[in-house]
Amino acid sequence: MTDQPAPSPTQVIGPLGEPLTRADLPPADTKRWVIRRKAEVVAAVNGGLLTIDEVLERYGLTLEEFAGWQRAVDRSGMKGLRVTRLQHYRDLYERQLRF
Repeated sequence: MTDQPAPSPTQVIGPLGEPLTRADLPPADTKRWVIRRKAEVVAAVNGGLLTIDEVLERYGLTLEEFAGWQRAVDRSGMKGLRVTRLQHYRDLYERQLRF
């Protein structure tokens, strides 16, 4: 048996339920990260379209920044990615952990 990695999929389901391919991902020089773009990158990693290492290199993100996006999507969906609501969702999650 060979230890070759499984081939990555050619498309995954995007955050809005539509097919998402590598061509649909935000450009590598993206500077303005709106909710949809962040969610697309998280969906690409979760679906196996990109690896975390590819995302960090392609977009110049830190591991902590990307991990924060993943946590926000896991906890609160796309709404959790809104910069203006980060503190609200963080407080809400901490309250849920206490009870």
